[in-house]
Amino acid sequence: MHRLELPAPNALPFAVGTFEAVGPLSRASFPHRHTFHEIVHVTHGTGTHVVDLARWELRPPHLGVLTPGQVHHWENARDLDGFVVLFTDDFLLDHPADRDLLRRLGERPWLTLDASGDAGVTRLIAELEDEYRSAAEGSESVLRALLHVLVVRASRLAETTVASAAPPARAGAVAVEFARLTGRGEREWASVHDYARRIGVTPGYLTEAVKAATGRTPSQLVREARTHEAKRLLARTELTVRQVADRVGFADPAYFCRFFRRETGLSPGDFRRGGDVREIHHDRRNQSIAGAVPPP
Repeated sequence: MHRLELPAPNALPFAVGTFEAVGPLSRASFPHRHTFHEIVHVTHGTGTHVVDLARWELRPPHLGVLTPGQVHHWENARDLDGFVVLFTDDFLLDHPADRDLLRRLGERPWLTLDASGDAGVTRLIAELEDEYRSAAEGSESVLRALLHVLVVRASRLAETTVASAAPPARAGAVAVEFARLTGRGEREWASVHDYARRIGVTPGYLTEAVKAATGRTPSQLVREARTHEAKRLLARTELTVRQVADRVGFADPAYFCRFFRRETGLSPGDFRRGGDVREIHHDRRNQSIAGAVPPP
């Protein structure tokens, strides 16, 4: 986990510079996460940038956006040139809506720029670097404003530029890993955010990969699987409702009962006493998550 190293206690949580100036961690060859945002403008070089298991071959110019928690590294990077902009959430104080723009950009982290887009990004980052190095009075507000413009312009580029799609094989690998985790059973149930964190991708990327593989979202699959497992336990075991709730990942039995009623139309007790338990054998919607995900 990399944190933004500040040269002094009162220094701005912001930095901009070339790969060389920022240092070797800006082009680290080992998988790692950040606690900060990173915007990368690659102008020259060969190799591969790996983000959330997806591999992007370098054919500069590129613009990349990495959000806190994303896993990335560089493979066989040669003659890498360009600029890196680093900043924390705190630096977005003047423009909090930019957090959502950055989150969406992070789900499509790699753009190949045309000549016009590259020229615009080059000008903006040059202004950021000049202002950062000047450390003149009022620089902080100017840097925040220029960063806001860069984020908004990057968002526009993502809408007008053909973004590199997640490689199908990698998306399939993410979906299979999700199926593996959710197929572990007892006490392994988690939120979609937790599953994404375990796999090393963003929740948005996980949703995109699983939906492409199955036609359904991760939350739908997890909800259906938990319901099916609860039905199985109620129909075939003597476990109490509280114990069943615990087995399918609900610490609060009352909340489990509300969930179960919402999904089935019956309370757990009513289902156990007279619900149609044949449904757990014949309803195709209750197939395992693993069975819903094709091999990569």
